[in-house]
Parts: sequence; structure tokens; C-alpha cells
Amino acid sequence: MYAMVEGLVTREWDAGSYHRVSTPHQDWGRAVLERLELDGGETVLDLGCGTGRITRALLERLPDGRVIAVDGSAAMVAAARENLPAERATVVHSDLLALDLAGLPGIPADAAISTATFHWIADHDALFARVRDQLRPGAQFVAQCGGAGNLARVRPAIDRVAAGPAFADVFAGWRGPWHYATAEETAAKLERAGFEVADCWLQPWPVTVADPRTFYATVILGAHLDRLPAARRDGFVDAVLEVVPDELDYVRLNWVARRR
Repeated sequence: MYAMVEGLVTREWDAGSYHRVSTPHQDWGRAVLERLELDGGETVLDLGCGTGRITRALLERLPDGRVIAVDGSAAMVAAARENLPAERATVVHSDLLALDLAGLPGIPADAAISTATFHWIADHDALFARVRDQLRPGAQFVAQCGGAGNLARVRPAIDRVAAGPAFADVFAGWRGPWHYATAEETAAKLERAGFEVADCWLQPWPVTVADPRTFYATVILGAHLDRLPAARRDGFVDAVLEVVPDELDYVRLNWVARRR
């Protein structure tokens, strides 16, 4: 999931750990679902479905519909396929920048959602164009991801560890894995891609997690750890945990839009 490379398939995730510690992501996802207008018979895309916990909540709102859930991690896709009913959920392994669902039942879809995914992808112009191409005219596009100011106190602490003498040989010159956009630039890109934007905004959402070590290693530092030899990863996590604040100063970028 290196945002500065391609889309989602360039990094694997620990699906089991993610499923255990992703409570904040479930809270964000439920907030997104509340903004989705559904009759119950639609086909909805879940882009970056992870292990399928929010997808399952989405299916509860679609008694006569179905979901096409997409993720770039093979481990996440395998977990989602175990967690979701195959008769109403199709789980697809795909980089979102190469997304092409033509030929699947329900495509073009009636709506698309995404939670806590798009900040891993650098090229939002290409991403939004791919999403548009999977949707019918008038279809909803409701999403949330990390936005400008996300982890503004946490990221400099991580950067200091990465730039220190113990790890500079690995991280020198690396720009990092995240793309945190502003509401204004995101709305403009959505409009250029063919969406009408009803609202786009940033929302502070501070979080304190119960298991910081697992959360950091799985959710925040995964792309960093992939760059390190296995023998050095625990030391990097230890060094980061010594300097980061207890509270994660998350800022979520939200939007509600429709395809023109």
C-alpha cells in the first residue's frame, strides 16, 4: 500500500491483527454508512473493504441488494471472503488504480463507499476517474479517509525516529506512504472526474487505542516496517512508541458526491 508507488497491491496487510485492532476504522465506517441513501435493493461498491466488517454492516442495509467489495491486499480479501455471504457479496482483489469491474452483475453500480483507504493512494485524479467509470449516472460516492492535518503530532515523531542514526540508512530520501489532501483540492478533483459534490469537509477525530503496539505496527507503521529487515522491525516500533503521544490526532476527510 505504498501511496508513492502505485495503488493497493504493493503492500500486504496482517488481516488478523487489523481485524482485532481496527475499532476506530469501524466507527469511521459507520459514520460513512449513515450518509448513504439506500432503498435496500442497490448494488454498492466497498472500496478498500479490509476484512469486511463495514461491508457486513452495509449488507444489513441492503436486504434485496448486494455488495462488490474490493481490496488490494490478498490477506484482506481472503478474510473478507470468509466473513461475508458469497451469495450477496462479491470480493475482488484489485489495485484501485486499475479497478475495472465490467461484466460483474450490478455494474455500473448504484453507489460506492470507502473508509480509511484513499490516503494510501497518491493519484486521486486517476482514482476518482476509476471510481466514476464503475458507477451509473446519479450514483452516490460517499467516502472518508485521512485528510490534511491527520496525525500532525504523531507523524513528526515517527519522522524523527526514521531520520535518527539507527534507521536513517533505510529511510533517507523516502517521502513516506501517506497522501493527506485538503477538502478544497479533493472537491476540485471530484468535480473534474465527473462528480457533483454536495459536501466535502475535514473532521478532527482523536483516538486513544487499547493496544498501541499492535495498532502502530499494523495500521500506522506497516509501510515503514516493510522497508526494514525483519530483525530491525521490533526496534523501530519500540523507538516510535517511546516518542509518540498517547492520543492519535486523527483528522478525517469526508465527502458526499454523485456521479454526473
